[in-house]
Amino acid sequence: MDESKKVAIIGAGGFAREVLDIFDACNEAGGCYDVLGYIVEPGFGAAGVTVNGKPILGGIDWLGRQRGDVFTICAVGAPEVRRRLVVEALDAGARFCSIIHPSVRMSRWNSIGSGVVIAAGCILTNQIRIGDHVQLNLDCTVGHDVMIGDYVTVSPGTHISGNVTVRTGGNIGTGVNIINRLEIGEWSVIGAGSTLIRDVPPNTTVVGVPGKVVTRREDGWYLKR
Repeated sequence: MDESKKVAIIGAGGFAREVLDIFDACNEAGGCYDVLGYIVEPGFGAAGVTVNGKPILGGIDWLGRQRGDVFTICAVGAPEVRRRLVVEALDAGARFCSIIHPSVRMSRWNSIGSGVVIAAGCILTNQIRIGDHVQLNLDCTVGHDVMIGDYVTVSPGTHISGNVTVRTGGNIGTGVNIINRLEIGEWSVIGAGSTLIRDVPPNTTVVGVPGKVVTRREDGWYLKR
């Protein structure tokens, strides 16, 4: 058996536990991952506390002391928080891995970035480009020629039709439907259950069927989180 890849998960909440499940499923299918535990910010858990059988290891500084021997992946759902934690981890010298549940159906013609999580039941067709630190949650479908930018979150049960572009930091809620050839602007938020039939401007919140803009934010709002 190949040497195990040591991994620490950034975050220790609900999605982090789900990511641990994905690592377990990959190991059952023949993978070689040794999940050491979780990395959390101060106030979110003390070192040594056990979550689903794995300990909290410490903060980002713990990763820095590993000198790149331990891979990491960020299991925090909010794109703006995930971006900040990833930047801190990279500054500390961390290396990122991606993890894909063995049940995922995906064409070999797709490209997947670093730090990506793809959960159980997802279907990705072909010529799809996924950036870094993207999360595709349970039972999502992604059509041909879709481009998903860095730090995007796609919540469970979302359906993205072909030739859609989701720009950096998009946060797509549960059960969203997106018709083909749309562009979702950077750092936008799409409310759960919405149906998108037109482009979404950057830095907005869109809800409803069909989706309509209900909130606009200033450029760079995500840097303040």
